Amino acid sequence: MSGSRFHPGELEAQARAGGGSQGSGIRDFMIDQHRAFFESLPFIAVASIDRGWPVATLLAGAPGFIQAPDPHTLEVSAELDPSDPAQRSLTAGAPTGLLGIEFASRRRNRANGVIMSASPRGFVLDVRQSFGNCPQYIQPRDFRTAPAGSRSPETLQRLDREGREGISGADTFFVASAARMNEEAFGVDISHRGGPPGFVRVDGDTLTIPDFKGNRYFNTLGNLVSNPRAALLFVDFAKGDLLHLQGATEIIWDGPAARAFPGAERLWRFRVHRAWRKRGVLPLRWTFRALDDRPACETRGRAT
Repeated sequence: MSGSRFHPGELEAQARAGGGSQGSGIRDFMIDQHRAFFESLPFIAVASIDRGWPVATLLAGAPGFIQAPDPHTLEVSAELDPSDPAQRSLTAGAPTGLLGIEFASRRRNRANGVIMSASPRGFVLDVRQSFGNCPQYIQPRDFRTAPAGSRSPETLQRLDREGREGISGADTFFVASAARMNEEAFGVDISHRGGPPGFVRVDGDTLTIPDFKGNRYFNTLGNLVSNPRAALLFVDFAKGDLLHLQGATEIIWDGPAARAFPGAERLWRFRVHRAWRKRGVLPLRWTFRALDDRPACETRGRAT
């Protein structure tokens, strides 16, 4: 990989946070361990851009629906829903971020790049950036297969009571973000966020989210420095529902508000601009499994 591993927004976020990582774990290809990991997954988190806004979704299939034929290519075979803004944007030439995560083993790996080709049955990603994340904050769950429900999105005029209650009790969500198109090392990224149930606070259409200690890459916050638009995805693990949110963000780097959240190094706020729900769309269900130990991110950017 030539040049900086980070774009200007990420470098600014690292500076404002008191220092960042050199990013030695970031590669422009997938190591064999990561290739095998993606091929073993029953679902993947996906981020892209729809009409100028980041979008996030999950795609699922039997293990093997993702293939990594070489260190620079991921092939995702999944029926795409053109009525879903988070899937209609998966077209040739689109910058796209993937996150492979296995809740049971608490492993996760990222692959960001550009779609080389796409069809209603999936897409092929040219991987430009690949790295692992540590297991911290991943809530362990075991999955089982289940029939998928309706694929039709339910548009919400604002965050409804069901949505607020679901977010208030959530211990996991995904966030899609992107730097400005004209920035060096521009890309789309999707990341996992986790914590104890209720770690996201809800006040009407505004969410307040603590930012805990991590790998100090600041991929997400760096993108939000450059471009404050983001998308959040909340999963109902028992029902297979997806709640999609798009909105504007604001980072609170320090102060009493940040210090009021136990363990938070800073906060960010998300104001809902648009929301939709897809009920029972996932052919998977998860059962929470208690975690005895919670190892910290002691090794930055390691292959997991």
